Amino acid sequence: MLTIFGTVALDTITTPKKTLKNSLGGAAAYAAISASHFTKVGLVAVVGTDLPNKDYKILSRHATLDGLITRPGKTFRYEGKYDKTMSTRTTLNTELNVIEGFTPTLPNTYASSRYVYLANNDPDQNITLLEKFGKGVKMSMCDTIDFWINTKRASVIKMMKMVDVAVMNDEEAVLLAQSEDNLAQCAKKIQKETGVPYLIIKKNQHGSLLFYKSKIVAAPAYTLENVVDPTGAGDAYAGAIIGYIAGLDKQTMSIKDLKRAITYGNVMGSFAVEGYGLDGLLSKAKNTRVINLRATKYTNSLPL
Repeated sequence: MLTIFGTVALDTITTPKKTLKNSLGGAAAYAAISASHFTKVGLVAVVGTDLPNKDYKILSRHATLDGLITRPGKTFRYEGKYDKTMSTRTTLNTELNVIEGFTPTLPNTYASSRYVYLANNDPDQNITLLEKFGKGVKMSMCDTIDFWINTKRASVIKMMKMVDVAVMNDEEAVLLAQSEDNLAQCAKKIQKETGVPYLIIKKNQHGSLLFYKSKIVAAPAYTLENVVDPTGAGDAYAGAIIGYIAGLDKQTMSIKDLKRAITYGNVMGSFAVEGYGLDGLLSKAKNTRVINLRATKYTNSLPL
């Protein structure tokens, strides 16, 4: 079982063609729905009493919700706007609401989880949850964002020291490394400071880079003719990676397994951007066969 902890949100996203208001989103929602195609998922998150019942039903179809807590108040809200090229998103408003002061708890039904993904949530909350698992975890992975790097850098570093894999985008890597924008140098500094064995740096439409043991593996993004909404693509990417590894459930993860997982991460990220909000993941990635067909097409398109 894979436990995913992060945000469930109501997003308002403006793209050049459409504005989506109060749509189900959040890092944990995207990651959980993506990962659910590969393994059983248990969700840990907090929402307010205003989360629509239809959104509960969507989440319940893809994850066990024993760890989804409802607190009095409003659900976390995010509002952002993309530029005409869809390459840059500006944050217009963030409301933490019920997330503020939340202490995550580990349901007994999740105690046997051997895989944990800490989405881009408060690093102190992530640490609290990870400590509850003890030493039985086979693989743990975390993500972060610029907000936490700017406000809680020490906690981000502490969190990364506790996990096997860390994921972040290129801008976040530069910020965390307090370095120039050479990603190889940034990765070297980050891994030296944190000791994280595997570091994945996302480069949006340009794919991602995996750093481990002084080696670099480049994985280009899956090429699409039409990007509808990039929101959540990175979370779908990360959810697929650890979901795939959890589905294998091997005693020891090999680098070959991780490379294959990144392939599925790129594929699930591509599904995510083909629809508004979660629609791409819910309607495009219908079943294992559809996902595997795109994964095969992606693999065949890679340079020999």
